[in-house]
Amino acid sequence: MFYEWIYPLHEWPGLSVLNVFRYITFRSAYAAITALAISYWFGPVMIAWLRSVKLGQKVRAEGPQSHLGKAGTPTMGGLLIVTSIVVPCLLWGNFHSRQLWLALLTTVWLGGLGFLDDWLRVVKNYPKGLLGRYKLVGQVAIGALVGLILVANPEPGLSSTVTNVPFLKRAFFDFGWLFVPFVILVITGASNAVNLTDGLDGLASGLVAIAAFAFAGMAYVSGHAKFSAYLNITHLVSSGELTVFCAAVVGAALGFLWYNCHPADVFMGDTGSLALGGALGVVAVLIKREFWLVLVGGVFVAEALSVMIQVTSFKLTGKRVFRMSPLHHHFELIGWAESRVVLRFYIVAALLALLSLSTFKLQ
Repeated sequence: MFYEWIYPLHEWPGLSVLNVFRYITFRSAYAAITALAISYWFGPVMIAWLRSVKLGQKVRAEGPQSHLGKAGTPTMGGLLIVTSIVVPCLLWGNFHSRQLWLALLTTVWLGGLGFLDDWLRVVKNYPKGLLGRYKLVGQVAIGALVGLILVANPEPGLSSTVTNVPFLKRAFFDFGWLFVPFVILVITGASNAVNLTDGLDGLASGLVAIAAFAFAGMAYVSGHAKFSAYLNITHLVSSGELTVFCAAVVGAALGFLWYNCHPADVFMGDTGSLALGGALGVVAVLIKREFWLVLVGGVFVAEALSVMIQVTSFKLTGKRVFRMSPLHHHFELIGWAESRVVLRFYIVAALLALLSLSTFKLQ
């Protein structure tokens, strides 16, 4: 809104200072600040409302016994996260950016899907919430929509079905007709991985903030003609505006973390975890860094793999590889305090984010 309505006024006498609104760095910084402020200011209101309507977390009996005390903690705080992402993007974003709208659409769509799951579980008392097959249909649908839109509207000078290959200069992999299924896999996998990671106070929100910060840097340099030329990477004209979106995700995640850190006053629920995972996935697709998602979101990948390995091992051999999955529960059961697990996962995520950014110079 500011870019659309205020920036044009810079041509008026004495208003040249408004030219600052054209800079993505300026708008991204204020998108992050706005998102954080919304989360911080409206957090207590949201928590009080969730308590008043008794939307409390239901803790699984088969989970760690130390988590039983968390039963009744307000959940569905993801409503605040999604709002804190959407509002700053509408205030500071460029409305002519198709990539920005696709990122927002994916986030809101998956947030709505997660809300339905939380509502069925918490309000309607359905133990499993939204059945997995229906949730998967919703994830596949948004992934297919994003993939088809990208195929129909390719980046100038670049095939829509190609993606960058890590560590190799100007190397691309062309998915051809498999591109749309690949987009579905990335967005669905990312949203589910963050959902599985959301099991400890502050874990998912902090990890998402770190990953979104890394993607913000990638989006900015990819969309900047001089930086992309210097780094010898593909210049994606329209990806720069995604920096504003990523900055809003960082601000929203950090603002929510203020109330979600141990001991948590509120949980994000599937409303937040599916939305945040989808946000990371769609950004990776839009800036053609899908393979980097495995590195940037390495902790999320490890959490998802731990569940897959545990289930497969138990079905085939009747034995468990981990004491409990996802992976963060395994470390809890070997004696790590919850806060220690979260902090150490943060450290690993920060190192992976730095490593992923360093690959741009190696290309």
